[in-house]
Amino acid sequence: MDYKKLQNGSDIRGVALEGIEGQHVNLTKDAVYAIGRGFALWLQEKKQKDALYVAVGRDSRLSGETLSAWLCDAMVGEGIHVTDIGLASTPAMFMSTVTEGYEFDASVMITASHLPFNRNGFKFFTEKGGLEKQDIKDILTYAEGDGHTGLPTGSLEKGEFMDAYAAILVGKVRTATGLEKPLEGFRIVVDAGNGAGGFYVEKVLQVLGADTTGSQFLEPDGTFPNHIPNPEDGAAMEAIISAVKKNHADLGVIFDTDVDRAGAVLSDGSELNRNRIIAMLSAILLREHPGTTIVTDSITSTGLARFIEGLGGVHHRFQRGYRNVINESMRLNNLGQDSQMAMETSGHGALKENYFLDDGAYLVTKLLIELARGKKEGYTLQSLIADLAEPAESKEFRMNILLDDFKPYGLSVIEELTRYAESQNSWEIAPNNYEGIRVNLDKDHGDGWFLLRLSLHDPLMPLNIESDSAGGVLTIAKELYGFLKTCEFLDTTKIAAFVG
Repeated sequence: MDYKKLQNGSDIRGVALEGIEGQHVNLTKDAVYAIGRGFALWLQEKKQKDALYVAVGRDSRLSGETLSAWLCDAMVGEGIHVTDIGLASTPAMFMSTVTEGYEFDASVMITASHLPFNRNGFKFFTEKGGLEKQDIKDILTYAEGDGHTGLPTGSLEKGEFMDAYAAILVGKVRTATGLEKPLEGFRIVVDAGNGAGGFYVEKVLQVLGADTTGSQFLEPDGTFPNHIPNPEDGAAMEAIISAVKKNHADLGVIFDTDVDRAGAVLSDGSELNRNRIIAMLSAILLREHPGTTIVTDSITSTGLARFIEGLGGVHHRFQRGYRNVINESMRLNNLGQDSQMAMETSGHGALKENYFLDDGAYLVTKLLIELARGKKEGYTLQSLIADLAEPAESKEFRMNILLDDFKPYGLSVIEELTRYAESQNSWEIAPNNYEGIRVNLDKDHGDGWFLLRLSLHDPLMPLNIESDSAGGVLTIAKELYGFLKTCEFLDTTKIAAFVG
């Protein structure tokens, strides 16, 4: 098989189970064994050691145990000493490479995040962080070959790390607040979506004194019977909002399947998601690190930029893709420009203080510290984002490109739209834009902005429109449709129906 088709950016992903029409299993036993062998060869080359130690974890997916067994067996056959951690979160698997007493040479997390139940995949880490796209390409090149490490057979043992990881989070809160049980008197409900995040209730919140009555879907279940474990999913957010209101909770928390993303709900039932959670974390970090730069993806709102700048920070709007924003924040730090956070509106967020690790549980832990501080000092979480101006309307259209060779066409559409925008007196092309084209429109022409970009991997052009006035999205869509309807190989059916 062509193993390179399994690459999805800086991860490996594929179909592990039958069950969805048109999707055929490509994470077969042979494929997983080849990937395990490829990773062993890659690791041997990078570490230049004869004794290599790797931790393997998985989320709650139905195929997880089988894929883990195959991967572990393949690596043991190549001389790797493997510790099977079992059910774990993605951030915890990275932490197993840097935590004193563990410090594995590398780790592997078996997950496909929020994708359907039949999908699965692999994320790889060393103490330097998650592997990059080129590393995954190299591993898959090794998998396609027939090379071996030449090391004597390794070993396999069962291990545990989630207790140690949870203890790190508990220690963060206790150190910051100076209290053994700083969450006494608070009710906090968690929705784990039947993924790997249920540990947070017993091992973190209850240890810190919180009442977790009303928490739901904590048991791992790879069929995901209640809702998709995804903070961006409407049904998932409605579930945690309902739990907060029903239980009169002070905070609600929702994790995705492997806990590298999180969303939250405030005590009044309002979502702490997308621009709002970025704003709140920015407020916390700008108090701790005045003037720092916050890196976000390309579709954050104008109100968020003004909010960050109003607190004395720098807003650096970059590209979609969590590795993109993280790498950009790291690049700025390397240039001497302090950047404490990189975060996407999807909920992917990484902090400089936490290895730039994409860790939903750590972000929630920062909120817990603030919740406890607020009780002591007389403020609420809501008050931190009271000055955030939120858009009146926002909408996304996802337009398919009707060509196999889609990237050149998508880029040509952006180039043509740029020329078109330059000819429109009421349109202002946003400066310092790193993805697609973003255009601001005045109050007479929609009072907002639009961003048209090319998807990183798919034959798709997402269009985001936001307005500060009621009816503004429709006004902007109508102005833009005059150009879009001339794009022969772009499926504009949905926006055409919207503008009427």
